[in-house]
Amino acid sequence: MCEFCHRHGDGKKWYLQAKNYSLDMLRDAERRKFMGEFVESSVKEGAHIPEQLEKLRRAPRLLRWFFTWRTERWMKRIHYGQIVPVEDIEAIFEIANSIVRIPCVCRKAILGKSPAFCMAISTIPILFDSVKKMFITAGKDAPLFNGPEVSSVEKLTKEGAVALLRDFEKDGLVHSVWTFKTPFIGGICNCDRSGCLAMKAFEGGINCFFRAEYIAEVDPDLCKGCRSCVKQCQFGAMYFDPTNRKVLIEKEKCFGCGICRALCAHNAITLAPREAGFEAVVH
Repeated sequence: MCEFCHRHGDGKKWYLQAKNYSLDMLRDAERRKFMGEFVESSVKEGAHIPEQLEKLRRAPRLLRWFFTWRTERWMKRIHYGQIVPVEDIEAIFEIANSIVRIPCVCRKAILGKSPAFCMAISTIPILFDSVKKMFITAGKDAPLFNGPEVSSVEKLTKEGAVALLRDFEKDGLVHSVWTFKTPFIGGICNCDRSGCLAMKAFEGGINCFFRAEYIAEVDPDLCKGCRSCVKQCQFGAMYFDPTNRKVLIEKEKCFGCGICRALCAHNAITLAPREAGFEAVVH
């Protein structure tokens, strides 16, 4: 179990606890202000993150350690995530049953494009109007989001959202939940290494999300060695063993996202609960 499971989930999966989606948390004025400012600040400041990470990489070791420690500590209080497989997101949708598809602020910052890969979630039905207003307001003084990007804000049914997530998996997008002033969970991101600020930070040595509570396993009797899953893995945890002509998984690298299953034509990959012995490595 991750740190948040013990702190915010009473030893259970923290992102499946209704209290972390509660209306009382959403009513908090500081939290609403933070969420309102998040879109604009992420686009403006996020564009500089790759450059800042490169500077950090060249900094003295002690300075790198201090900056990383301070950043991770701040993010755990304000905006932190966890990788979650699609099955658990289905369970989340039973709690946070108002789902809105939204443009991706990370890709807007890094790539200048904002496909609607992300989802805002809540227990309140007025979420759609609030989120659309947020994106329009963010582009009021600077055209951060407008035109087709704002029009891509749309309501989703639970069934439609899950179908969309499974389509995203085929394109290599990893699902994660995110806090807005921890422990309140307000969003689901679907990311890959090309345009995700969190993954850029992770590659730069800053952890801003936990691994999933699962780990992938390959059944050697079913695996045909096609290697489709190897290309799919965003964390470099899968490799081809030429001796046995099977795919193997490095458990220390596996984030348990489960998207490797999307391209396996032989159903050779499953997710299992992460072993207790890996907790020190995982978190």
